[in-house]
Amino acid sequence: MSPTTPIHPLLFEPIYKEKVWGGRALEKLGRTLPPPPAKIGESWELADLATTSPSGGGGGSAYSRIVNPRKQERTFHDAIREQGKALLGDLLLDEFGQFPLLVKFLDANENLSVQVHPSAEYAAAHKDAYLKSEAWYVLDCRPGSCIYKGILPGVTREQFRAAIERNEVEPLLVKVPVQAGDCHYLPSGTCHALGAGVLVAEVQTPSDTTFRVYDWGRTDRQLHIEQALACMMFPAVPAEPAVKPVHVAGESVSRDRLVRCEYFNLDRLKLEAGNSLSLKHVQPQVWMVLAGAGRITGDFDAVALTQGVTVYLPPRLSRAVLHAAQAMTWLQVTFPQAEDHRMA
Repeated sequence: MSPTTPIHPLLFEPIYKEKVWGGRALEKLGRTLPPPPAKIGESWELADLATTSPSGGGGGSAYSRIVNPRKQERTFHDAIREQGKALLGDLLLDEFGQFPLLVKFLDANENLSVQVHPSAEYAAAHKDAYLKSEAWYVLDCRPGSCIYKGILPGVTREQFRAAIERNEVEPLLVKVPVQAGDCHYLPSGTCHALGAGVLVAEVQTPSDTTFRVYDWGRTDRQLHIEQALACMMFPAVPAEPAVKPVHVAGESVSRDRLVRCEYFNLDRLKLEAGNSLSLKHVQPQVWMVLAGAGRITGDFDAVALTQGVTVYLPPRLSRAVLHAAQAMTWLQVTFPQAEDHRMA
């Protein structure tokens, strides 16, 4: 690392993905989207992927570009190579030398395909398939919106295959009504789909492997029925229930624990207008700002935070303080057992 390279919070240029099921709801987060008729389904907020699948991310690499203190040619991947532990602390990169998370916003203007991501067993047996566990936090939704999460208990592989052939998959899916503020964790191997009208923040392991098993009558996209059926557990068992937030008392900021899994921790934090929060974390964090406005100051150029901004906070930022100009709510992503991690 160059001794003149500053360590400061990082902001990124969104990577927008057009999808047949996408819409314009990301404009609610203050985004300037590509002009209509573009239907934007995904905004990749923090990505460090050397490859993506043609049916998912569109093929090729996906590296988030840093935009502060000014728009740069440098990507997050470049910064990791240049600054190493100063940027990561003791966090392990994944087996491919990539950052171990992919963070997105998703706008399901229409139903997403019913899909499954590789189970651990499937990924271990197929070198081109990568495990993907994810969490959805519902930012907004139309009245009556739902997600599909798992298959009805007791359904067999033969019954599910027959339902695909009859184009009658929906009756076998667990339909879950949602509202803003709900959080759902979907381990790899869970059959799932976002329903129409749902806008979510998504935190996931860095995989772009998706097997579509049913696409609501759309005929212009590839299905992966055999791969999906191989990843799903039969007879079906109940999917994980919706997350019940656990409030943590005794902190200067209001905190609700949402997800604890082997890949990441997800919390919802709130700070009232006019208050400040000293940032003394010793491992990296990712924040996704859901509401409000503020700024982070320290021995670096101040970083403005507004609704829809995703920021990467390196560890041990010098004299870093969050100042809330308006009441702020954000998702905080951290890493489990970080004290045991070392650079790969």
